[in-house]
Amino acid sequence: MGKLVSMARLDLSYNNRSGNIPKSFEALRYLTYFNVSFNDLSGEVPISGSFKNFSSQSFMSNEGLCGDPIYGLPPCHTTGPKRRKLMLRVVFSLFGIIVLITIDMALEYAVGRYRRKNLVENTTDFAPGTTLSRFSYYELMQPTQGYSENHLLGYGSFGSPSPWSGLSGPAHFATSSSIYRGTLNDGRDVAVKVFDLQCQNSFKSFDVECEVLHNLRHRNLCKVISTCSNQDFKALVLEYMSNGSLQKWLYSDDCLLDILHRINIMIDVACALEYLHNGYSTYIVHYDLKPSNVLLDEVMVAHLSDFGIAKLLGEGESNAHTTTVETLGYIAPVPIRCDVYSYDITLMEVFTRTKPSSEIVYGELSLRSWINDSMPNTITRIVVVDSNLLGPEEEDYTEKLKCLSSIMELALNCSMESANERVNMQDVVVASKKIRFQLLT
Repeated sequence: MGKLVSMARLDLSYNNRSGNIPKSFEALRYLTYFNVSFNDLSGEVPISGSFKNFSSQSFMSNEGLCGDPIYGLPPCHTTGPKRRKLMLRVVFSLFGIIVLITIDMALEYAVGRYRRKNLVENTTDFAPGTTLSRFSYYELMQPTQGYSENHLLGYGSFGSPSPWSGLSGPAHFATSSSIYRGTLNDGRDVAVKVFDLQCQNSFKSFDVECEVLHNLRHRNLCKVISTCSNQDFKALVLEYMSNGSLQKWLYSDDCLLDILHRINIMIDVACALEYLHNGYSTYIVHYDLKPSNVLLDEVMVAHLSDFGIAKLLGEGESNAHTTTVETLGYIAPVPIRCDVYSYDITLMEVFTRTKPSSEIVYGELSLRSWINDSMPNTITRIVVVDSNLLGPEEEDYTEKLKCLSSIMELALNCSMESANERVNMQDVVVASKKIRFQLLT
């Protein structure tokens, strides 16, 4: 019928017809009268051609028809196409997230592989079972300009701030080593850790550091490049970390770390500890984890340092290879899983910017107790967090608060007084990455 282009009138009213009005009727340009009222038609009424001139009387009593309001018809439902568009948006969004996660994992793998490759290339004798190359005392004189004060980075000792902590002198603690910055002939910047041989356990701590660092390979551990050892002089040549310590970044007015930076750093630390606990043939306890022993390289990747106080645990028993002055506030009430406890305290300090040794500020409350008492209440929960991380005017305020709450809950789970109730570092790594993912999405 749509081919009868000369048709002028069409009256199909009261014909008990069903189905759609053919779209081809729009081509009937001579059609001046059209009536399909009182039928059982359905679908959309054409709107072009002669149909522009018809009124609602042409389509009365067809409950299934829809179209332009000028015909007195309800609008056609477009939920199908809209729903398809919505589904496409959801699918593309999910696909985008999956692509981002895949890229992130690929980059993390590539960076790790690149660092491992450099580790092998730059320290060819760093493999287990081989001997580290050694510098002589005089070979280290030139890079450090005779171990001058101009090249002095700081001091190190058991339980004390590390060389990159930003401290200018050995006040308030007895030093067991001095750390100097130098540049080797091949252009590499290094940190030369010179041990005080008059300090008790200096020989032993030197031997332990050599043994541990010589056999460990992980992107988040500070690596040893070489050593220097004779009867009167012992030193480690370490990879230099240009951005200093986490302690410096937390408490210096010139440095600022946002939430994501801090999460990434603490994930790096957790990965390093997880490797020490599970990735090496011998279970290793760092035993002195704190912000001053977390060093940051040029791209703000964290490296765990100071293995002079590490304990090497033999299978089935604990053998202390060094003695250590336990740092106030960071050491667990019981020695088992002390690294997990120290990680918790460090995690709390990083996100509250409050040192555990400052507990006198809160009366008899420790840093952990102060945070634990603040968790049930949103207002007090905000108070304990570093004010630089959370401002009420921020657009993503709620998301950041949830993220910080999750971090504090994780920290509290790490510091249960019963070691058996604490999570292990593998769980900490998984939980930390989950928190980061939630923040990013």
